[in-house]
Amino acid sequence: MAASPPILYVDNIHLTHGVQPLLDGAGLSVSREDRICLVGRNGSGKSTLLKIIAGLVDADDGERFVQPGIAIEYLAQDPSFDGFKTAEDYVLQDVLNNEDRQRAFQLMADLHVTPEADLAPLSGGERRRVALAKAMATQPEVLLLDEPTNHLDLPAIEWLEQALRQINSALVLVSHDRRFLSNMANQTVWLDRGKTKIMRKSFAFFEDWRDEELEREASEQHKLARKIAREEDWVRYGVTARRKRNVKRMGDLSSLRKQQRDYRGPQGAVDAVMQAGAQSGKLVVKADEIYKTFGDKRIVENFTTQIKRGARIGLIGANGAGKTTLLNLLLGKLETDSGNIRLGKNLTPLLLDQQRVGIKQDWNVKDALTDGSGDRVPLGDDSMHVIGYMKNFLFHPAQMRTPVSVLSGGEQARLFLARGLRQPSNLLVMDEPTNDLDLETLDLLQEMIGAYEGTVILVSHDRDFLDRTVTSVFNAEGDGKWLEYAGGYSDMKVQQKARLKNKDKVAEANPLAANKLDTGADKYADTVEGAKPGKPQAKMSYKHKFRLEKLPSEMQALGVVIEKAGALLADADLFIKAPEQFDAAVKRLAKAQADLAAAEEEWLELEVLREGLDT
Repeated sequence: MAASPPILYVDNIHLTHGVQPLLDGAGLSVSREDRICLVGRNGSGKSTLLKIIAGLVDADDGERFVQPGIAIEYLAQDPSFDGFKTAEDYVLQDVLNNEDRQRAFQLMADLHVTPEADLAPLSGGERRRVALAKAMATQPEVLLLDEPTNHLDLPAIEWLEQALRQINSALVLVSHDRRFLSNMANQTVWLDRGKTKIMRKSFAFFEDWRDEELEREASEQHKLARKIAREEDWVRYGVTARRKRNVKRMGDLSSLRKQQRDYRGPQGAVDAVMQAGAQSGKLVVKADEIYKTFGDKRIVENFTTQIKRGARIGLIGANGAGKTTLLNLLLGKLETDSGNIRLGKNLTPLLLDQQRVGIKQDWNVKDALTDGSGDRVPLGDDSMHVIGYMKNFLFHPAQMRTPVSVLSGGEQARLFLARGLRQPSNLLVMDEPTNDLDLETLDLLQEMIGAYEGTVILVSHDRDFLDRTVTSVFNAEGDGKWLEYAGGYSDMKVQQKARLKNKDKVAEANPLAANKLDTGADKYADTVEGAKPGKPQAKMSYKHKFRLEKLPSEMQALGVVIEKAGALLADADLFIKAPEQFDAAVKRLAKAQADLAAAEEEWLELEVLREGLDT
């Protein structure tokens, strides 16, 4: 089926800030059914291009077309509420009919926005919810969203995904949340060095495609260099030919040299390591039956855990669930109402919080890295010149005097990371570290966490980041109850699903035991506690025991099938050389992956059942 014609497009857009062009021939086309993600490095111009598409910024050159009658709504990365007192005032500003008004109030209810709420004291997450309700209320033909998931908690992000699937608007999304982009986009536009390239596939395929494009580009530059070398050799040693031919060939050589000079290579990667402190004790934190309330609100109830050296812990839950409170309790910064917190020996914590405390807004980049003193950046027992350290974090030397307040959100996040990594530590505590970081810097942060020799505790709403970094999560289950799950966010969801299924199974065999499986129960629920004396306790069936014993070997065998199929498909020419073999390998890989996912889920269900019924 042919694609529908565009209802909006920008073409050959040029815009220069300072000396270097920010946009150098960029373009983007939007049709009614499009779900487009716009990706690129921090500072590449994504937000600026989005503002040009919205008609809020004029380009130096290029064309912008909007089909007559097409409504566009734009969600800014940092929306301004100037001139509006309450959430209702802001959300309803463009609402002209009763249907949109009803939808606006329903959106505010879904997003837990109080219409009468005063806008001035709202938190970042609350402001984001108000702005989303306003952007979505009128169901415009085109919806432009700049970092819509920033400051949202996981329930709100998952709600937003569902709401955007149901809305009739075409979408253009700027985000660094891999999971959100993979779930929402049906095509990807890569903004790189001022130009745009389009991949008409989901973001899930983007990183492999980007790497292939960069490899192809490097190969072309290598061929260009070799061609220039051959021509220069001809100039030095070639036999004199007809004058006109020589003039033309010299002109071609000049053109090739200019092409090489004008080439802008891809932006490099951040070059940084975490400064390792002295090794901490084996035990980092031990919490025994801790409680904490504020007024009538229970924040932490009967929570017990041990965090040992080298652990990677993620704290997750809805906004207001008490993640920061639990974090401060575990770090000994807040006293418990009851219960004990014991901290390990030789702890050297490093805190990177989302408020970016420690950076003064009247500082420039140099001041932020040197604490306003000298031109050397302290690095543990050593130091480094500020220019060299800036380059490691992809700041241009000309930005040394740039005020922190005018940096983009991504540049500020990178600057804060650069400040934090100056200090040696053995306990890394991060509160929303992924906000505004581009994908490449996120990759580096993940690698650094993996290589970090100390212990990591982080608060994050980025599902993909959690899956890639943590070994267990503490999840707020509600009413002050916290549960610990092995693995990352996706592992937690599988275990929660298995837990709900298992509750029904246990209820049939032992109703009293089922009550202990309610969400928020102790991590290892003793399902026989409280049973009547003499009452027979449920046991696993022979079939269940047999499956529990056989599943690990089955999962291992499926892993081998997946590895072999993946190795076969790694041959880029297989599709051309042997299309039937390629199709068979694709089907074999898909089936093995589905079978492995089902086997893992079955194993988790049986493990939970065994824990619940074992005596």
